[in-house]
Amino acid sequence: MKSLTRLKTTIPLAFNVVFSNPVYIGIATAVFTIFWIIFNVFDQLLFFSPVVTFYLPEDAVTGFVITNITSVLMGILVAMNVYVIRNSKIKLDRSLLSGSILGIASSACPGCSSFGFLVISTFGGFGIIATDFLTNYQTALRLVSIAILLWALYSVQNKITKSCVFNTLPSNKSQSKTDASSNSATPSAS
Repeated sequence: MKSLTRLKTTIPLAFNVVFSNPVYIGIATAVFTIFWIIFNVFDQLLFFSPVVTFYLPEDAVTGFVITNITSVLMGILVAMNVYVIRNSKIKLDRSLLSGSILGIASSACPGCSSFGFLVISTFGGFGIIATDFLTNYQTALRLVSIAILLWALYSVQNKITKSCVFNTLPSNKSQSKTDASSNSATPSAS
């Protein structure tokens, strides 16, 4: 119960810290747009030839909603990871690699597009099995990717909020050390 209360305060704090800067809003919007286009092209909902066309059949609504959620989470995650990398001495981080790459890989349906034929022709029988598996469990894999992205967002918001705590702690400790040394110097002087 206490951790839920803490999350209710730390998540808005992390979002406020990152997205108060318009640069990170731009990064999140650009990443969302790029992944929205990629996912919808893979799902054969968005076509660029002969004219730009978007077609959403009734049986693809669930996949479309899931890919929209994934695209939004990807935009937020990449922007927050860029913030963490820019404002700390950390190089590439596990949440960036695991959450972002696994989210991308499991959200795009290789069996639903011409990419599936590339996999089949490249890997032969194994490609057929892999494409069949990915096509049959597409929705489950996409839900797993959303869970991975949420875990990665939780991880990065922890880094952002804990770095705020760590930034304030050393100044308090150094201040308390100076207060202690001044207090110890005062009695000996009198």
